[in-house]
Amino acid sequence: MVLEIQEKIIFEEVRKILQEARNKVYKATNNAMVEAYWNIGRIIVEKQSGNEKAEYGTALLKNLSKEMTKEFGKGFTVANLKNMRQFYLTFPKSYALRSELSWTHYRLLMRVENENARNFYIEETIKSNWSTRQLERQITTLFYERILSSKNKEKVSQEVYKLEPKKNRPEDIIKDPYVLEFLGLPENIDFLEKNLEQSLINHLQKFLLELGRGFSFVARQKRITFDGRHFYIDLVFYNYILKCFVLIDLKLGDLTHQDLGQMQMYVHYFQEEMMNEGDNPPIGIVLCADKSDSIVKYTLPKGEKQIFASKYMLYLPSEEELLLELRKEYDILEQENKLKTDD
Repeated sequence: MVLEIQEKIIFEEVRKILQEARNKVYKATNNAMVEAYWNIGRIIVEKQSGNEKAEYGTALLKNLSKEMTKEFGKGFTVANLKNMRQFYLTFPKSYALRSELSWTHYRLLMRVENENARNFYIEETIKSNWSTRQLERQITTLFYERILSSKNKEKVSQEVYKLEPKKNRPEDIIKDPYVLEFLGLPENIDFLEKNLEQSLINHLQKFLLELGRGFSFVARQKRITFDGRHFYIDLVFYNYILKCFVLIDLKLGDLTHQDLGQMQMYVHYFQEEMMNEGDNPPIGIVLCADKSDSIVKYTLPKGEKQIFASKYMLYLPSEEELLLELRKEYDILEQENKLKTDD
């Protein structure tokens, strides 16, 4: 028994040595590949002399692809050579290339047109050791834009880094705002709530991704009846992380206290009539075009953890708009701190 334990310890030590050696070889190979692709891109740009759309530029890539494939095998298609060219144009300074990033990382980063966003993703990838799949997820789900637009940046980061909260609380999963740009609805043209609802159903998979982790669709226009009266909840989901029903009511205009009161009724009904064994109390989200925090504050009881009001955005604002909004928030906080100091 003692010998078996000693052998396992020896095996783990040897395994660790080999793994570290492999990692060093992989890292060196990766760095060499990234450097080579950058130089190939540089040569292509220099030879095309900025005329990549000319006939000579197109012929150069085709001929280069043919010769390189013949000698070095697959991996040098015209599309890949264009990627290398774009790599050099996006990162023109070789000393700025990061050894922690692979070629696949860089291919994803090249899709990010906003330089500030791209630099943000570079730093976050290195700091958090993101795999290429993780990086792609963060870019696709607009992590940078969410960080800028969200008032609760810690919650956004928690969601992105897949950090489980100490307790599965609704406030850790509910977003504000929700970005519904994938619906393609016009921003300045009137439409009905049923149009918004239908668009969400038509793009249900994307809406589930926007809602976040653990959501499963249950029903639309869910009818509940009591005292001979019928009421209809726009959308009903179940969240397997929170282990509860999630009720969503859609409002095109500004949030009112009646909207919150109606959602309270829905939640109380579900809590009394629809909960299954092992379920947590249901939560309700009033998804509105705009809201007043004061209306939420003075309508809902203090400490209310089952009713939420969230804005939806039909498009992502520009970085300038987001920075302006952040500046406004900063000025408000600065003013509040000044008043506290004066007191």
